[in-house]
Formats: sequence, C-alpha cells, structure tokens
Amino acid sequence: MTDKKDLVCIPREIELQAAMFRLGNINEEIQKGYEILKKYHKTVTIFGSARTSPDSPYYQAARETAERLAASGYAIVSGGGHGIMGAANEGANIAVQKGARKAGGESIAFNIKLPHEQDLNEYATESFEFQHFAPRKIIMTMFADAYIFFPGGFGTLDELAEILTLIQTRKANKAPVILYDRKFWGELDDFFRSCMLKEAAISEEDLNIYSITDSVDEVIALATANKTYCDH
Repeated sequence: MTDKKDLVCIPREIELQAAMFRLGNINEEIQKGYEILKKYHKTVTIFGSARTSPDSPYYQAARETAERLAASGYAIVSGGGHGIMGAANEGANIAVQKGARKAGGESIAFNIKLPHEQDLNEYATESFEFQHFAPRKIIMTMFADAYIFFPGGFGTLDELAEILTLIQTRKANKAPVILYDRKFWGELDDFFRSCMLKEAAISEEDLNIYSITDSVDEVIALATANKTYCDH
C-alpha cells in the first residue's frame, strides 16, 4: 500500500507549463527533421520490427528493397534502430557506396532516444535523434513517395494505422502503402474486410489505400509508380 507521504500532487498549471515546454521542443525537432528531408527529391519510408534478425528472410527482403530503391535515386528513410530499420539503412548504404548518391540515393535514419534500447544502427549516412515520438512520426510520413511495411509489432502497427488514417482522411497526400508478406498481413486484411467493412466502419475505397505482396519486384514497381512528389 502506498504511503500518502509518498504521493505528490502536481498543480495543473505546472503540468500545462511542462506540456508547453515539450511542444516547443517538438517544433524544433520537426524543423530539424525537415532540414534533412528537404534536400532529397524522392524518399521512401520503410517500417518494420526492430527485433528481426539479419538471417531472417524479412531482413534480407528489406535490405534488397532498400538497395534497389536507393540505386534508383530514392533516399531511404527508417526509424534508425536495428532489425528491419537496420536492413533498410544497410541496403541503402550499399547502394550509396556503389554511387547511388549521384542519383539521389541516401540512407537516412530518424532514431529516437529511449531509456534502455534503440541505439542508432551503423548504416545510416545521415541521421537525427528525436526525443519525442510525435514529431518523429510526422517527419517519417512527410514527403514520402511510398510507405513500405515489413512484418513488425505494436509500433509498426501504430505507424500503419496512422498512415492509413492520414490518407483516408486526406490529411496526407495519397502514396502507395505496401505491406510485404501476405501470410503475415493476411489476417489483418481479413479483419478489415470481415469486421470493419461489414460494420461500415470503413468503405470499399479505403481498402484500396494499401496493397499486399510477397514479391520484392512488386514492392519496387508499386513504390516507383508513384509520381506525387517526383516532379516538384
């Protein structure tokens, strides 16, 4: 049982001041992330589990996807950690070492500072470390020509839901949302169709926001077909 002497009552005015202070930091972090992204003509953001091992087929597929896209002139954006994030940066880094930077290829990592995990992977050629999740998510969804999701956990699911919602509500420009591996994402797709659509919580049109594939070639084709930002 907690001793009443250990309880601390923080005045709401103090909590408001603390929140406003964090808001100021958030604006600064968004600006710093933007200063990185604005240098690149085309970007693709890759999401997925931080726990995926380098010998996983998912890791290898993410690395190949990133390398091929970077070689085609896309700056690859990841969350900066290991697993799929590391695979994305590794693939892009390989392409950069082969000369992809001349075409616009780059390996960008937007890491986040956490108490016990997520140190920056070694493959990023440009990076920034965020203190807050909200501005990091804003930056990772800014300007992207495509969003590619490899299998992941709650964080990946959160990022997917955010992007689907932003595109559905037209708060973000429509860009391909590509889910890799039908076996992994199939039951989520079934849930969308058999529960959400059945209850009219989403529309048939909403199901067209994303695509599911087992092919890296198709991932590349879907990602590079989008020209939303390429001619700016």
